[in-house]
Amino acid sequence: RVQLVESGGGSVQTGGSLRLSCAAAYISDSRCMGWFRQPPGREREGVAALCADDGSTYYADSVKGRFTISRDNTKSTVYLQMNNLKPEDTAMYYCAADGVWPYAGNWFPESYSDWGHGTQVTVSS
Repeated sequence: RVQLVESGGGSVQTGGSLRLSCAAAYISDSRCMGWFRQPPGREREGVAALCADDGSTYYADSVKGRFTISRDNTKSTVYLQMNNLKPEDTAMYYCAADGVWPYAGNWFPESYSDWGHGTQVTVSS
């Protein structure tokens, strides 16, 4: 199993930016690293994934153009740069490891073998 530790959450105003980090013991070179979020009172949803075969990236429609997922293999860290944040981005954000590729709007969270404990992001208007 891979231990994942998220950091970088916080409280910002609308239009602000945050960068989340996910430190892992290693980054899979055959499957995907993902960021998920769970807004208050709602189901968990996929946000972004970076898949290691070709470094392809995937984003939820709600964050396209605002969020960027990236990785630093030397640090075994995956990042989620979040710009132009909106109140609807308020959620607990989770990093997950070793999942399958998103397809047709399905992020297959059950396929991810390891999850971090989450970091809270709060965006105020």
